[in-house]
Amino acid sequence: MVRCKSNTRFLNIKSLVLLTQTDTTVGFISQNNSKLSNIKSRPESKPFIKVYNSLSLIKSRVPKSKKKLVRRAKKTTFIIKNKAFRVDSSYKNSQILRDLNWHYSTSANEIGKNFNRDFCEHKTDIIIEDKYGLHELSSSKLLKINDYKIRSLR
Repeated sequence: MVRCKSNTRFLNIKSLVLLTQTDTTVGFISQNNSKLSNIKSRPESKPFIKVYNSLSLIKSRVPKSKKKLVRRAKKTTFIIKNKAFRVDSSYKNSQILRDLNWHYSTSANEIGKNFNRDFCEHKTDIIIEDKYGLHELSSSKLLKINDYKIRSLR
């Protein structure tokens, strides 16, 4: 089910903020990182995780020795050269999300607080929800990798 505040039919989906169940927890997603920064009340200089729907979009960025690890990982965020990314192709039930090759992602909550549906509904443009609804789960694993080593940060 998709709920939208606007009467227009998603004219520019790239500038909207969506609330949806991600592979790990409830999240705000958008291709506009400044809108996400506003919602989360955090400096725009602090980067967001970039989520790709296919590994082929980032193959050149991943060290050759770590490609198998990235390809097989589930619910894992990787940091390479201070840029965080995750591959998630679990958005098969939403055409809107399938059309986005990548997006920025952050948890849907106020800083230091748990998921609050009222807060999220006021801050988002579109809510994408399936029959299971929106529910808070654990965050993704966070691994920093380079050509030689892997370091777990979370």
